[in-house]
Amino acid sequence: MPDLSKTLMRRAGAAALAAVLAAAPMAILATGPAVAAAGPPSVADLASQLIDSVVNISTTQTVGGGGDDGPAPQMPQLPPGTPFEDFFNEFFKNRKGEAPRPHKTSSLGSGFIVDASGIIVTNNHVIDGADDIEVNFNDGTKLSAKLIGRDKKVDLAVLKVEPTKPLKAVKFADSDKTRVGDWVLAIGNPFGLGGTVTLGIVSANNRDINSGPYDNYIQTDAAINRGNSGGPLFDMDGNVVGINTAIISPTGGSIGIGFSVPASTAAPVVDQLRKYGETRRGWLGVKIQQVTDDIAESLGMDQAKGALVAGVDDKGPAKPAGLAPGDVILKFDGKNIREMRDLPRIVADTPVDKEVEVVILRNGQEITKTVRIQRLDEGETPQKANAQPVEPEKPPVTKALGLEMSGITKEMRDKYKLADDAKGVVVTSVENGSPADDKQIKAGDVIVQVGQQVVNSPADVSARLDDLKKNGTKQALLLLSNGQGELRFVALALQ
Repeated sequence: MPDLSKTLMRRAGAAALAAVLAAAPMAILATGPAVAAAGPPSVADLASQLIDSVVNISTTQTVGGGGDDGPAPQMPQLPPGTPFEDFFNEFFKNRKGEAPRPHKTSSLGSGFIVDASGIIVTNNHVIDGADDIEVNFNDGTKLSAKLIGRDKKVDLAVLKVEPTKPLKAVKFADSDKTRVGDWVLAIGNPFGLGGTVTLGIVSANNRDINSGPYDNYIQTDAAINRGNSGGPLFDMDGNVVGINTAIISPTGGSIGIGFSVPASTAAPVVDQLRKYGETRRGWLGVKIQQVTDDIAESLGMDQAKGALVAGVDDKGPAKPAGLAPGDVILKFDGKNIREMRDLPRIVADTPVDKEVEVVILRNGQEITKTVRIQRLDEGETPQKANAQPVEPEKPPVTKALGLEMSGITKEMRDKYKLADDAKGVVVTSVENGSPADDKQIKAGDVIVQVGQQVVNSPADVSARLDDLKKNGTKQALLLLSNGQGELRFVALALQ
């Protein structure tokens, strides 16, 4: 301290030294013992009430035995000169060509009781392929379980055990009311250690991790590890707000990024699996895509929202209701569609045969249509029409927006492997670095509509683009079809 004072005196004089010395006691106080910050209240009582409702699920599966069951055993990689090198060489030499012997593997997961009669919920991937399923309870009881039903799309399964006494069940919460920052409690069986409790908060809602068509996960920093799969995520009222399903981790251990299927998604699926042994989802019969900023601009929308209809199934309920490509679905059954991925989940949860109102944006106006929802056939494949269009006679090639276009001739159908019923204008080349190239338009794509009007020739495309420019439109909305007939919308800036 004396050396510091002399230095300051030389540089800034006595006033500077006085200021430093006056601040010194504050600095000393700041380095003293800190007052302990109050943490969250203990969750011991809550955990003790819930832990008997959480179970460990153990499965066994037979693998190997030749054929497609698994690869033949391979010689392990050993350092040259190791004492065991000769032994393993001889062992694998004698077994060369021998099929792998059948053997059993086991895995562990978690689950929870939703009905005292013995109904248990877990993840589908916990029991997938299992020959035997055993449920281990907190009091040490072990019971064999029967699979009631499962749903791969949301990774859920429902099991049934036959208890000798009533079990302690828990209820689903209204996860739609869950807010970022809410405390949550995870109970599971990480790494086979047994019942383990971890505490954290909701980090985010409505996460899409590209695991299925109905992704809307709750993200939490409550520690979730291997073996926690299928276990419950509780709110502070002791109700199940989510089902722990996945983590992001480079090591396989928790790094504070875990994902749970929300109760609002899980509960209807569980009810259907219990009632029918399968899911019975609603079906609208449309192909949709995201409304991007440039697409919204081309449609005259103030902001990007809703789900853009790119195609309508001929056999689906949307077609007789009057929905068409280019419509933007803004509301479905009274629920706002903020973005594309909201719609499939809401439609799937809609009861079959229910009549619902669908609010769409068409040509700048909101229109309400009534649709009777049908049941989704998960194995259904779209059928192609048999109509044979009249072949145009050698239409000229036209250039616009970085595209070279031609009418659809037999030569073009053969060259780009277009469907027999393909109609529109085929793209024959795309200028490198053009906006069309940036939007991944390729030779062989077919332009079906421009500015929500059907085009049948390159001349139609040019005329429609001219009309859009005259009207002051900055983005041209193109409806494209690939060789397989799959539709998508692309917005290109008019130059």
